[in-house]
Amino acid sequence: MSIGNVKVGGPNPLILIAGPCVIESESSVIRHARLLKEIARSAGISLIFKASYDKANRTSVNSYRGPGLVKGLKILKKIKKELRIPILSDVHCREDVREAAKVLDIIQIPAFLSRQTDLILEAARTGKAVNIKKGQFLAPWDMKNVIKKIESTGNKNIILTERGVSFGYNCLVSDFRSVMIMKEFGYPVIYDATHSVQVPAGMGESSGGDRTYIPALSMAAVACGADGLFMEVHENPDKAMSDGPNMVKMKDLPYMLAGIKDVEKAVKRWQGR
Repeated sequence: MSIGNVKVGGPNPLILIAGPCVIESESSVIRHARLLKEIARSAGISLIFKASYDKANRTSVNSYRGPGLVKGLKILKKIKKELRIPILSDVHCREDVREAAKVLDIIQIPAFLSRQTDLILEAARTGKAVNIKKGQFLAPWDMKNVIKKIESTGNKNIILTERGVSFGYNCLVSDFRSVMIMKEFGYPVIYDATHSVQVPAGMGESSGGDRTYIPALSMAAVACGADGLFMEVHENPDKAMSDGPNMVKMKDLPYMLAGIKDVEKAVKRWQGR
């Protein structure tokens, strides 16, 4: 499928969905978007920019959620217009969908809401591409039912995202068979490399994580056929207002993408044998 000027899935090259977890300020998120655009251009990879205007699923009621729908969409619209890159953000309630669809190129349904039928249908009816994150509680084959919900509206602009599965308390693991299984449904599959190393609620009032695993897991996902990678990236993750422990450091991203592109080339050589 095409998302603006970015082609996703099939024989097309790997794509990158990246950005900070949440909009911390207008100046900060625009700076991050500019840096990511240049890094992606240098790596020869197409970028879809991601940032949340409202993180409605934070662990604690005291956690920062973002600037909200109106201000957040205004900022994302500015990035889209000035940098000419597609925009993705997550939507947590039906009431947001119509306004969000005026700005977003991809409406993302969070993993925790991947079975919320009314929200999924509302997003699908916009005709925009819908990225469904597979719930931590779902098997890959369960996503077939989610796909049918979207298809029931006539919308076939569907992207599936693997983000790990719950393994006991406060722990996620990645089963890369999931990427291969979901690709059989005929839609692009993205691997969320940063949320897959998250430790949900592992720090009591916030989630923990271990970013050291991100490069290896990303390369494994590409080797298993992922059509793109989802990464939350920050200039200084340890000072980030959300999801810091499992975000990629901006300065590390170019080297990471170089290794990932090498894996992609190897996979394509093997596929063309």
